Amino acid sequence: MQLIYLIFFILFLNAQTFAQDYPRKSIRLIVPFAAGGTSEILARMIGQKMGEHLGQSIIIDVRPGGSGSLGTGLTASAPPDGYTLLFTSLSPIVININLSSIKTSYDPLKDLAPISIITKVPSVFTVHADSSFRSIKDLISQAKSSPSKISYGSSGIGSINHLIGEMFSINAGVSFLHVPYKGAGQGLVGLMTKEVNMILAAPPAVLPQIRINNFRALAVSSATRSPSLPNVPTIIESGVPGFDLSAWYCLMAPGGTPKVIVSKIREALIKTITASPVIDKLLMEGASPEPTTPDQLTNLIKTELVIWAKAVKVSGADQ
Repeated sequence: MQLIYLIFFILFLNAQTFAQDYPRKSIRLIVPFAAGGTSEILARMIGQKMGEHLGQSIIIDVRPGGSGSLGTGLTASAPPDGYTLLFTSLSPIVININLSSIKTSYDPLKDLAPISIITKVPSVFTVHADSSFRSIKDLISQAKSSPSKISYGSSGIGSINHLIGEMFSINAGVSFLHVPYKGAGQGLVGLMTKEVNMILAAPPAVLPQIRINNFRALAVSSATRSPSLPNVPTIIESGVPGFDLSAWYCLMAPGGTPKVIVSKIREALIKTITASPVIDKLLMEGASPEPTTPDQLTNLIKTELVIWAKAVKVSGADQ
């Protein structure tokens, strides 16, 4: 028995020493979505300053595929040493798990170590500046007279924006034509070229075009208005009661990453997102910081696995 205690004590000391030396080299931050989307925009914004707090460079590694499942799987299978991290939206964590059409090689509660929520952002219902739609009421009225004729783009089947679009359709009693793109960046092009009538995307992806009056925001999907779009109403304010759905972004590590390393990473993250210049940039992009503990992120994942399972079923995304 004494030998066992001695072994555990030695392992504990080794872990503490390893954590004190961490990080000793650059860190890979996997973004499991295509370039140009919200995840990459936020990751690059946060990664540089976070690296300064840790004393090492953070290299952004964009790994799109499988609606985020490819890069998430790469993270889950990486060594749990703190040198591979995941910057992701909720999609591969709580949505893809409920989609039989997407192959996932990981269990989000077992194969990934939670670090913290970074931010929560709504979907922005966005049309071209030339569109005749000036409000959600206009959109609903036209959709009711022309079922499945109005098209909207999202970052893919089963993506957060697709599900929010389908949930909106059901709550508003209308039907749209969904056009899935391979990432938010392609969706922006689709709206710019008027291939679709509308896109649903997070504020960081659409704000640049809204600010130069190429696009127009009709509403946001959250219960409260976005700080970056204070004059844009919510879906609830636009006449669809009780509608409140948002995306969230988080930082995770491979499962089994030592808690002392997770704590060090989380400390650097919180310093980054709650101080200038990053907090100013986040707020400008409509993404207020909402850091959590690892346990709080775990509880959120458990809750939202159930919520989005229902959304997948209602939307028909898994058919």
